[in-house]
Amino acid sequence: MHRSNRLFEIIQILRASDRPVTAERLAETLEVSARTIYRDIASLQAMGTPIEGEAGLGYIMRRGYDLPPLNFDAEEVEALQVGLSMLVRTGDSALQQAAQRICHKIEGLQADADWLRVAPWGAAPDDPAMGCVSLANLRDAIRSEHKLQITYRDGDQVQTHRTVRPVALIYHLDCTMLAAWCELRGAFRHFRSDRIWQCDELEECFSGQSTALRKLWAEQHSWEDGGAAAAAE
Repeated sequence: MHRSNRLFEIIQILRASDRPVTAERLAETLEVSARTIYRDIASLQAMGTPIEGEAGLGYIMRRGYDLPPLNFDAEEVEALQVGLSMLVRTGDSALQQAAQRICHKIEGLQADADWLRVAPWGAAPDDPAMGCVSLANLRDAIRSEHKLQITYRDGDQVQTHRTVRPVALIYHLDCTMLAAWCELRGAFRHFRSDRIWQCDELEECFSGQSTALRKLWAEQHSWEDGGAAAAAE
């Protein structure tokens, strides 16, 4: 999480709490160290954010501090709630956590539409304890344009080692696919994330190439002709 996003999240957590929140609890929620939280709190206080408290006792937001309201009509809020709820089907745990944070931010816009329900069945969770590759790591590699070294087992359990340039993630109903330029095959390939048994981000980058690669990938694999499925490993 970028620092600017983390600062915003600290404000949101403190605004929602009616009692002091310790640095340890903030650190656990935001997956950083307590030392990082202390620095962030000091930065927010220096910017004039009315946070009171101290290390060891916890922090609380002074009443009356608010952020500019979001302007959504009732149907737009319902669309957000349904769309965010559907992220549970992707198996992407980091996106699901982000969806929860967004829900907390919009829940004050209107009464909860608890009559809108989304079935949770979909792709398996990307739980590292179950041997699944983290989808957040795949997304990070796409954003940073870093090559990946993966160990992949296809549907026939044939195992190969690949160096790939990741360009996109495709969330299907029952699985998530990584679209990448495969240096072994010299072509685009699609890898089911639940068949990637090991994934290491390499220092080697393909900076400046991702836009052109995505354009070429999109031209070669359209939804209409089923190209993405046909090229899957």
